[in-house]
Amino acid sequence: MNLQGNTILITGGSSGIGRGMAEAFYQLGNQVIISGRRQSALDAVTATHPGMETVTFDAADPEAIRNLAQTMRKRFPNLNVLINNAGIQSPENLRTPSEDLTEMEAMVTTNLLGPIRLTAALLPHLQEQPSSTIMNVTSGLAFLPGAFVPTYSATKAAMHSYTLSLRFQLKTTTTEVLELIPPYVQTNLGPNHGTDPRAMPLADFIAEVMTILRDDPTATEIVVERCKPLRFAAESGKFGAVFKGLNEAMG
Repeated sequence: MNLQGNTILITGGSSGIGRGMAEAFYQLGNQVIISGRRQSALDAVTATHPGMETVTFDAADPEAIRNLAQTMRKRFPNLNVLINNAGIQSPENLRTPSEDLTEMEAMVTTNLLGPIRLTAALLPHLQEQPSSTIMNVTSGLAFLPGAFVPTYSATKAAMHSYTLSLRFQLKTTTTEVLELIPPYVQTNLGPNHGTDPRAMPLADFIAEVMTILRDDPTATEIVVERCKPLRFAAESGKFGAVFKGLNEAMG
């Protein structure tokens, strides 16, 4: 991926990994557009980053995604990078199931259907550019699930699978498909994540990601060192031990 000269849309760009990526690309001189549901949260980011743009939309709303695609074509005709980052996570106790599946269904809609719909809506626009990039943010839990967040882990595993298929289908086009695979990072994704000493500091994560993108521009998976035990648990033959250790530690 070329790190400069881009017009980049980052979903979920008002906080956490999305904001960190937005600020990193902004500092390299790219045109960055951040999206989210709350304009006030987006404005808090752009207030200290002159020239950074915002668009509001709800990733769970198909009509909002269609409208966003039209807006992007009109306002940002040179859009050439989409970073599907928006996501939500809720812990679940499957031993005491509830008849109310609202939170589970919201994770499926936001984490899986949202980026699939947005990719479909923006792909024609992206493919009009000389070169373009789609980066899907999944998780180390896509490869080794967190039993405490089963639906979240499942949505990320599904996004990994979708990303592989998308990359294969676009292999003869000018659109590259990347997968960013974070470990447990200090963000507001879940309760107390932002202050948990077991989580990787956000600034350290963003710095390592940008170094990987700079030093290995042909990489299709961006995996920081801290996430490799999860990403490669199966390949290393340690899946069972790592699964047990992770879930006992977090349970």
